[in-house]
Amino acid sequence: MSRKVITTAGASGTPDAATQLLDVVDLKTHFRTERGTVRAVDGVSLNLDRGRTLGVVGESGSGKTILSRSIMGLLPSRNTVRQGHVFYEGVDIVGYDQNQMRDIWGAEMAMVFQDPMTSLNPVMKIGLQITESLTHHLKMDKKEAKATATALLASVGIPEPVQRFDEYPHQLSGGMRQRVTIAIALACGPKVLFADEPTTALDVTVQAQILNLLAAQQQERHMAMILVTHDLGVVAGRADEILVMYGGKVVEQAPTALLFDNVKMPYTEALLRSIPKLSHRSHTRLDAIPGRPPDLVNPPPGCNFSPRCRYVQPSCLVQEPPLMSIGTTGQHYRCWYPVGTPEGDDALARNIAAAGDEDVAVAAFRAAQVAVGATPQSLDPPPVAAPVPGGTRPPPPDRTQPTEEA
Repeated sequence: MSRKVITTAGASGTPDAATQLLDVVDLKTHFRTERGTVRAVDGVSLNLDRGRTLGVVGESGSGKTILSRSIMGLLPSRNTVRQGHVFYEGVDIVGYDQNQMRDIWGAEMAMVFQDPMTSLNPVMKIGLQITESLTHHLKMDKKEAKATATALLASVGIPEPVQRFDEYPHQLSGGMRQRVTIAIALACGPKVLFADEPTTALDVTVQAQILNLLAAQQQERHMAMILVTHDLGVVAGRADEILVMYGGKVVEQAPTALLFDNVKMPYTEALLRSIPKLSHRSHTRLDAIPGRPPDLVNPPPGCNFSPRCRYVQPSCLVQEPPLMSIGTTGQHYRCWYPVGTPEGDDALARNIAAAGDEDVAVAAFRAAQVAVGATPQSLDPPPVAAPVPGGTRPPPPDRTQPTEEA
């Protein structure tokens, strides 16, 4: 298997010659806290064209939401460090101030937030929340804005849109509120839509309706979409490409079909194994990933996933693996012992044989610590005292620099 190391862009990164709609280069977002610096996003590179969908997947705290907010510039003004490049239609918007970003928010980029009850203003009528952006960006008068807002409510499947226009968020069900947030996001016809876990807290039937609605609106408007979720099953049939994040880093990225057929990163494999299957008998115990995500202030040495990995070897605790590619397939992963390779299969077989009745990941990590002279410790890192607004730290393939042979 041919592997190449993906290099990150320098400070003078530039977009592709054939300009992408959205081209993110070496994006970093750090938060200063009392405990230290939280590297929420650290070296992310990705690109996206109109009509395409990128699925961003990972556990809570992996950096998915912060990545979306950082691209849009929706970050706290204090104790935040944002570096790198976000090229939108060839223009770097990282240095834009809030006044400049207001011309982009809503009109060019929009976000569907994961909790409509907190993202909607509870004391403002639904109609006014939609017409606000129409009058600001599109300069519509009140009559035209109301007609457009009513049509938007109808287009996202809300019954009796004229009546709903004058209602408050608390008068609607959870699914209806989420449809309203989608209508607000689509009001000015953005070219890029960020859907940040849009089905959180909704029942399965409503989840499917919301996802189908987003797909239909994307196709009708030819938008680019970044779909953020913790569930690989959600993006399986809805994304053109999947980016898997862990501990603030991109650990695997590939076209959707290729990723499901040829998983390389043990973390991605663990996510797939944890999905409930219809073939399982009732009350079958879920295959959970042991331990917790890493402390982003003091991450473990080497690979961030090593304390929870069934494939872990001593070298994983010494040196962090770079993001590597498989030929020209478009698949990239971050692992010394990839799934499905001879070295990966051998590492897993040794760990299973040595674990006995103990959890494979727990036993393998303890053995690796002993081998490198570290003091064996619990899988659970110390709790993070200061909460971070969203997530963690990532880096995927960079399209602005040539690759080097590993």
